[in-house]
Amino acid sequence: MVDRVFQHFAKPMKNALLTTAVGSYPKPDYLVQARAKAARGELGQEELHRLERKATEHWIRLQEELGLDVLVHGEMERGDMVAHFAELMGSMKMGGLVRSYGNRYYHKPIIVDRLAWPGPMTVDMWRFAQGLTDRPVKGMLTGPYTMVEWSFDEHYPSRRDAVLDMARVIRREVEALVQAGARYIQIDEPAIHTRPEEDFDLAVEAMRVVVEGIDCEFHTHICYGEVELIYPAMLRLPVKQIHLAFKNTNFQYLRLLEQHPFDDEKDLGVGVVDVHTRFVESVEDIKEGIRRTLQVTPWERVWVLPDCGLKTRREEEAVSKLRNMVEAVRQVRREMGIA
Repeated sequence: MVDRVFQHFAKPMKNALLTTAVGSYPKPDYLVQARAKAARGELGQEELHRLERKATEHWIRLQEELGLDVLVHGEMERGDMVAHFAELMGSMKMGGLVRSYGNRYYHKPIIVDRLAWPGPMTVDMWRFAQGLTDRPVKGMLTGPYTMVEWSFDEHYPSRRDAVLDMARVIRREVEALVQAGARYIQIDEPAIHTRPEEDFDLAVEAMRVVVEGIDCEFHTHICYGEVELIYPAMLRLPVKQIHLAFKNTNFQYLRLLEQHPFDDEKDLGVGVVDVHTRFVESVEDIKEGIRRTLQVTPWERVWVLPDCGLKTRREEEAVSKLRNMVEAVRQVRREMGIA
């Protein structure tokens, strides 16, 4: 099946208000319990991996049923987006708990040695997920700037050295995903606006190290925070699509686009449902957000997504949000005569 997929998607699809998701989905109870048992040494890794793949297939099938255009594997094997990769790198160790937001915590990693690629970290799960479907599945990676910003550094003499070495590690993973057949790869950089005056040039340079010269369509997700501090400078990021959490800000980012339109070479990923609320947005509400966006950005360069990953929601909430999102896009396509 995978060979057939790659024939269809040898090049990324032409945009027609394409729908996708940001990355994570809610883990089923059986997997949450299994992960807790595995952490206590009460469950073997082989059984844990079996359950992770079972949950991954569940979400691939749901996305197909809902009608998303480009799928994600759901990150059933991951906890925190930084700690997951840090645990796989011998040059990092896990530190103590720190607050992520609300009542959610994660173990903040520590860089203790020179960063080095340990071998493929995401390829097996991506290949498994892509083998389940004819639709393209995005590769999902955390970007080098966020990996370093959300870690302690006990090895490098400067942040620049750490970030650029991390970028070289992430590039090796990108190369492995592309060799496996991935045509879309999302590089998450939610921390990119943490030090806009001090470090933004470094973040752009690091992204260039990750993607330059690689034949793949790259997307980046920048969630929440003070995006206005890095706009329009963020248009310098060498990626095809930049995704922002529009719904959570009541589409205030549209003011930025009105003042400085998106680059003609870039696509806009517009978040149309808020992942931090149980409230399920109606089809009409989502359509209104899409229409407002299309007043400032051509439909050929707009992708439609949730604001962020949906892992904090219950499955029924996540599915309802996605179902309404896809239906809203279908209706807008029909209204505009878009195939």
